[in-house]
Amino acid sequence: MEATFAPLLSPRPASFRRPLSRNRCRPSTGSTSPSFHIYSILVFNHNHKKSHPLQNTRKKSITSPLSSSSSSTAPPAPPPPPPPQSSPPPQQGAKPIPLTISLAVGAILYFLVPRPSELSPQAWQLLAIFLSTIAGLVLGPLPVGAWAFLGLTTAVLTGTLPFPAAFSAFTNEVIWLITISFFFARAFVKTGLGDRIAMYFVKWLGKSTLGLSYGLTLSEALIAPAMPSTTARAGGVFLPIIQSLSLSAGSFPGEPSMKKLGSFLVHTQFQASSNSSALFLTAAAQNLLCLKLAEELGVAISNPWLSWFEAASLPALVSLLSTPLILYNLCPPEIKETPDAPAIAAQKLHLMGPLTTNELIMIVTMLLAVSLWVFGDAIGITNVVAAMLGLSILLLTGVMEWDDCLSEKSAWDTLAWFAVVVGMSEQLTALGIVTWMSNYVSVSLLSLSLSWPLELVLLQLAYFSIHYMFASQTGHVGALFTAFLGMHLAAGVPGGLSALALAYNTSLFGALTHYSSGQAAVYFGAGYMDLQDVFKLGFVMAIANLVIWGGVGAVWWNFLGLY
Repeated sequence: MEATFAPLLSPRPASFRRPLSRNRCRPSTGSTSPSFHIYSILVFNHNHKKSHPLQNTRKKSITSPLSSSSSSTAPPAPPPPPPPQSSPPPQQGAKPIPLTISLAVGAILYFLVPRPSELSPQAWQLLAIFLSTIAGLVLGPLPVGAWAFLGLTTAVLTGTLPFPAAFSAFTNEVIWLITISFFFARAFVKTGLGDRIAMYFVKWLGKSTLGLSYGLTLSEALIAPAMPSTTARAGGVFLPIIQSLSLSAGSFPGEPSMKKLGSFLVHTQFQASSNSSALFLTAAAQNLLCLKLAEELGVAISNPWLSWFEAASLPALVSLLSTPLILYNLCPPEIKETPDAPAIAAQKLHLMGPLTTNELIMIVTMLLAVSLWVFGDAIGITNVVAAMLGLSILLLTGVMEWDDCLSEKSAWDTLAWFAVVVGMSEQLTALGIVTWMSNYVSVSLLSLSLSWPLELVLLQLAYFSIHYMFASQTGHVGALFTAFLGMHLAAGVPGGLSALALAYNTSLFGALTHYSSGQAAVYFGAGYMDLQDVFKLGFVMAIANLVIWGGVGAVWWNFLGLY
């Protein structure tokens, strides 16, 4: 079936920045010229022409009571409307049930579970506080940052941790690298560079629906290393493009027509985003946290950016190239050919005009930052210093304003709660909790007489499957990465292989459900995904990714000498 990209002649076409309700944009009929069709899709800042308030108003006849002899009495007055009922005030403070459960987790451990003789009272008390903190991050009695602050306050107030130890992670380089990555992502959206790159791929590969999906997938892989937020790439770049293409083809969210084009493109981009995040160390914030936590357990990855990419390159590329084809068969689009898409992309590029000064500065800055991330160790420049240098250039040149950084609330919230979780994890390691857990697991696994490759598979499957209980990739890392890496090491699995495999899985399970990651919420909120399809396709693609990464990856990692 060949797509006819109908014009959007409604007063205001779809916004590139937010999901659309199903009633806002409808294809119009008429004899409008094709050039105007394309123009009407791509121009988004024209004034909204509202109808006159009296237009189409039905005229009512007014009959005077004096002109009707049959109306000797006035009609009875209508009863007064009932007084408006006041709605209950919104709940303030913590949610009672999640709060009770979160506190109970730590209290049960501390008061009811006997303390092992190998652990000090301080270590046992910190473990109880940590478990309550993690339970709260999952259940959400308060916003994540607020609950983490309460956990930190409890640790200091009870004397479990001194103030310097409790706040030590706020000077952690990786935490600040993650924070700065949010600012880079904002700069990509602000300058429009991400839109421009994606439009070139649509122009080159977009003549068919399958080719269009490959164009979007490959463009995200190209942008990913310099735009370290999968959520920002989804909401700021790719979802707006998919919405525009889908609406122009008559594929509307929340309606049967979404199967024409929009559903396939959204599902494909959603699944492909997880492999783009796994391909590069700087493609997602949780990747950096994984390597930092691994380093705390003595697993240091030399030249981390290059080592990460080298190990991920083959399985990630195979999975990226397989994803559109698999989904093309699992949820085939009704529209198979999209001959107008390259023309639409070309017209949008024409409207964008030549590269702006800010885009050129952004390109040079990102090339510098990525180069230093790859080769900086040789000249003594760490990853965070390279990121600081890049942000400084953007601020000096005016590409980013300081108000842009201040308004990036997710960055500061991440800084707050990541630092708390990482700080507690560091102290748990220092107090011997991780060593005790590793020894316990080691003894249990040895009793099963399993080989370390089989133990690796079982632990990886458990780590992956548990994410059905989490609504955040970073929360999953903070809660379980250290413990699972310790189990791998206790089972005799090589440290580098264990850390990288867990980190790659952390990116891959971001497309498991509609709540499994930030980008999941963005794509699901667009209205092109049925909930049943999200779980079904998420499960199938999880199996496909595990097979590809476990098969191709295992052979590749053996070739690289990881085991």
